[in-house]
Amino acid sequence: MKKVKLDIVGLSYSQTQSGAYALVLGEVNGRRRLPIIIGAFEAQAIAIEIEKMTPSRPLTHDLFKSMADTFHINIQEIIIYNLVDGVFYAKLICSDGKNTHEIDARTSDAIALAVRFNALIYTYEFILASAGIVIEGNDFLFLENMDSIAKEPDADITPTSSKQQGFGDLTLEELQQKLQEAIAEEAYEKAARLRDELNKRGTS
Repeated sequence: MKKVKLDIVGLSYSQTQSGAYALVLGEVNGRRRLPIIIGAFEAQAIAIEIEKMTPSRPLTHDLFKSMADTFHINIQEIIIYNLVDGVFYAKLICSDGKNTHEIDARTSDAIALAVRFNALIYTYEFILASAGIVIEGNDFLFLENMDSIAKEPDADITPTSSKQQGFGDLTLEELQQKLQEAIAEEAYEKAARLRDELNKRGTS
């Protein structure tokens, strides 16, 4: 089967669904996007590495990376290889320099590890053909605009709004201060929401 290389092109907190994040993977040199709904912990793990934040103590995926490095194991690539009943399936392609092994993983965990190992991300053409969305122009794919997105098994979704989060009435200076406080307190999920609010106001 033909493999298609993907990049992470977006990770956005939903302003309408609490606890849900849209991880958007984009086809390299293409216009198709593969959106996946993931839970807060996995979104936090991905965002921390992308933003190069340094937690005071290692998170689970950081611990996995340290163990793998200690035993000279490298993740060469991850493959999103199947889509069944709205759930994506992924596997890690690992090597110790002599042998290569495939390990089954949730897609969100696989992506969180891929960003730590600088591993390539792939899927198959039939998955992009069935679950991908073609983006016209420079439109970005937000969770609120997607009616049918495959969901990670443990993503918790309940309605909310930016007003309910308490960010709507804050000034830019107050948002910046709360962002720094959230990072200092290791409240990375809150920090991600504050950063999204700042970015939204910066482009409005």
